[in-house]
Amino acid sequence: MFARTALAFAALVLLLLSATAGARELRVCADPNNLPFSNAAGQGFENRIAEIIAGDLGAKLTYTWWAQRRGFVRNTLKAGLCDLVPGTPANLEMLRTTKPYYRSSYVFVTRQNSPDVTSFNDPRLRDLRIGVQLIGDDGANSPPVQALGRRGIVGHLIGYPVYGDYSAPNPPARIVEAVASGEIDLAVVWGPLAGYFAQKQKVPLRITPVTPRIDGPQLPLMYDISMGVRREDDALRSEVNSALAKHRAEIDAVLTQYGVPRLDMAGSPVR
Repeated sequence: MFARTALAFAALVLLLLSATAGARELRVCADPNNLPFSNAAGQGFENRIAEIIAGDLGAKLTYTWWAQRRGFVRNTLKAGLCDLVPGTPANLEMLRTTKPYYRSSYVFVTRQNSPDVTSFNDPRLRDLRIGVQLIGDDGANSPPVQALGRRGIVGHLIGYPVYGDYSAPNPPARIVEAVASGEIDLAVVWGPLAGYFAQKQKVPLRITPVTPRIDGPQLPLMYDISMGVRREDDALRSEVNSALAKHRAEIDAVLTQYGVPRLDMAGSPVR
């Protein structure tokens, strides 16, 4: 009797181990400290959307965490550590991208009692303290800095690194907090970041998409956002595309909850 019970138990253990070994994983590359997009606690909107995709694929969601700086794709996706990168610009050459799941732009962030600036051509910008995002470890100019520079608006720019102090939570929030505190009069910020952190300030802030949205032939200030896979991974790209289409309403609800400014929800549909 004991022998039969032991054999049955061993068979059950082998069955469970076999099922576990065959379970599918959706391995996502993400930044552990980059709200509103992602963090290690799974609190970002990209975390939420990745959960939706994994559920559709019947896969266990796992992460490779890496600071989203220069070399991020090379050290994660291209190193074979993970298979899917959320939140990439559509048609990014180093990846094979899915169909876009939202379109956003840079936005002006101002206090509600401040001038309502809507365009880089507004002459009032010359007299305002303007916060701008600086990109990369070397503090490269972001598209808004280039747009302002074309108009000679350079005297009152204050730079805030996109990466900021990575040892502190939510380093990209500092530029929005500076508008709320009155340290600067206005900021030009990537829309999803601005929309999320503006909701968390103690003073009401105004979010206004910039115009022009394409400043000359070579300077877009709006982007379609997709997910990226390795260039040869057509199968995963097709599955993720299908899941994005099937769960469109759920994904839209997540983006709305996080305050993402959507150009595709205002008469400019994602294609």
